[in-house]
Amino acid sequence: MKRFWKQADVAAVENGYQVRLDGRPLRTPAKAAMILPSRALAQMVAGEWNAVEDVVRPQDMPATRMANAAIDKVAQSAAEVADMLAEYGDSDLLCYRAEQPQELVELQNREWDPLLDWAAAELAAPLAVRRGVMHQRQDPETLDRLRAEVHALGVFELAAFHDLVTISGSLVIALAATKSLLPLDELWSRACLDELWQERQWGPDDEARALRARKRNDFFNAARFFDLSRSDAATDPEKTTRQG
Repeated sequence: MKRFWKQADVAAVENGYQVRLDGRPLRTPAKAAMILPSRALAQMVAGEWNAVEDVVRPQDMPATRMANAAIDKVAQSAAEVADMLAEYGDSDLLCYRAEQPQELVELQNREWDPLLDWAAAELAAPLAVRRGVMHQRQDPETLDRLRAEVHALGVFELAAFHDLVTISGSLVIALAATKSLLPLDELWSRACLDELWQERQWGPDDEARALRARKRNDFFNAARFFDLSRSDAATDPEKTTRQG
């Protein structure tokens, strides 16, 4: 689709904030109105449409993509999406450790143990560490607590959380990102720990680096989308006036 609009903007409506193109409501692929839960999130989406120079490139519009997913897909099956993401807790990246070499074993312990300690202390969800790659199921009570954390998320939060989990391979890292436990750069480096260690041993691979850079960008965009979806719409003066 080529650019046909002059300006994308945001308008407060009864159930959120609507993104418009030249005053006309922007629609999702399923033809639903693009209505977001916060002005900040709607402005993020509108900014992507204002940045289009000639042709719409969905790969350059992560906020629009996540908003489409939230409205057209997640809203229709939120419980199923939450269950699918919660299952990552049973095979979390942080729980599967190398048996050798010792340098990698110590690195994983140093970088990953604090995240598991946080999950145990703050989420009441202690996860057991496994050596090797064979799957061993985690304690059902722990998995239930993690599942409750995921099911507490709203539709737009879930859309972003999906990317945080699937890109990092870790439910714990994704939860830590949503709760601002550590700077995103630190969480991302811990998600890539094994890959970065291999790179130091054998040298860089240009394709692997490019793929990792794209994933990092997607991870950061998902974290921003998640944060903005939680912005307090009630504090918006225009929204307060319209609802008053």
